[in-house]
Amino acid sequence: MAKRDYYDILGVARTADADEIKKAYRKLAIKFHPDKNPGDKAAEDKFKEAAEAYEILSSPEKKQRYDQFGHAGGGASAGGYGGGPGGMNMEDIFSQFGDIFGGGGGGGFDGFFGGGSSRGGRRMHKGSNLRIKVKLTLDEITNGVEKTIKVTKMASCKSCGGSGAKDKTAFSKCGTCGGAGSVRRVQNTILGQMQTTSTCPTCNGEGQTITSKCGTCHGEGVERAEETITINIPAGVVDGMQLSMTGKGNAAPRGGIPGDLLILIEEVEHKQLKRDGINIIFDLYISFIDAALGTSIEIPTIDGKARIKIEPGTQAGRILRLKGKGIKDINSYQKGDQLVHVNIWTPKTLSREERLILEKLQESPNFKPNPDKNDKGFFERMKEYFE
Repeated sequence: MAKRDYYDILGVARTADADEIKKAYRKLAIKFHPDKNPGDKAAEDKFKEAAEAYEILSSPEKKQRYDQFGHAGGGASAGGYGGGPGGMNMEDIFSQFGDIFGGGGGGGFDGFFGGGSSRGGRRMHKGSNLRIKVKLTLDEITNGVEKTIKVTKMASCKSCGGSGAKDKTAFSKCGTCGGAGSVRRVQNTILGQMQTTSTCPTCNGEGQTITSKCGTCHGEGVERAEETITINIPAGVVDGMQLSMTGKGNAAPRGGIPGDLLILIEEVEHKQLKRDGINIIFDLYISFIDAALGTSIEIPTIDGKARIKIEPGTQAGRILRLKGKGIKDINSYQKGDQLVHVNIWTPKTLSREERLILEKLQESPNFKPNPDKNDKGFFERMKEYFE
């Protein structure tokens, strides 16, 4: 089943600004929240769908990739890249609500449904994103590739399992919030009593404090480490595109949500072939003798070598098309072609004998330029092949 457009899911225009996107998501999150629709699988699916749409459209980088490449460029369907329920669990989704509803994390719905969320009010920290650059050859871009790389990042502390504490008993419930992770305040206004919820300033939303810190990470729950990561890069990526792997970034302090791994694609220039979108361009140079008499020539392609036929009387600037020898479009099943641009090589130096032969041919009628209506100019040919 095809994924729905993120803008359609939130019911906003593609020109919607950040405030409009946030307002639309807030409305849907309230409507389909699991606490408001217990046991309703359809409502839960819509709740997750809205969270996925917001996770992409609320990020300027992910929104830009989605606007340019659709789901393949930044959505959850891009082979495990991007965010959304394809790589998020319910805790990931609820972690968004601190920004959306102004709460201290968790469900963030105290002011709407009365009482705390069944998932608790503890705040989940999120680790920072990790950015790397991956160089790809034209062959790797054409066929897709699996890359195994080593990255140095902040990982969960092995000694304490990421808790930051010496052992399981080295915790105490926060005395300020009673373990909720958030504190409530009631204010009297002209409209009556108003209740607000904010992150507990004592435990920073964690609901507990450490009484004895881990000797390795000193209470942070993270340490610097090296990790080997396998990245499956789909065919058709372009230079400058950024992919992401959810949860493969830096670990968060004390068991929070890890950040994402952002992968910037850099295309390595091919020695003979050039890329133009999904098409491959090759400049072929032949002598005017081969152009006049015709010949068979072997040329390079992404898949290896291919032999093409040069018809007698071939003119300079002619473009030959090798169907399907280009690059797969990352957003569709379409595949480009290889376009062979024929150039006539004119010798720069001649021997005395060669010059005498050409001088004899110079006055021959067949060597006088005489283009007919089938001999199209450069721009006409380019227009014909790229329309």
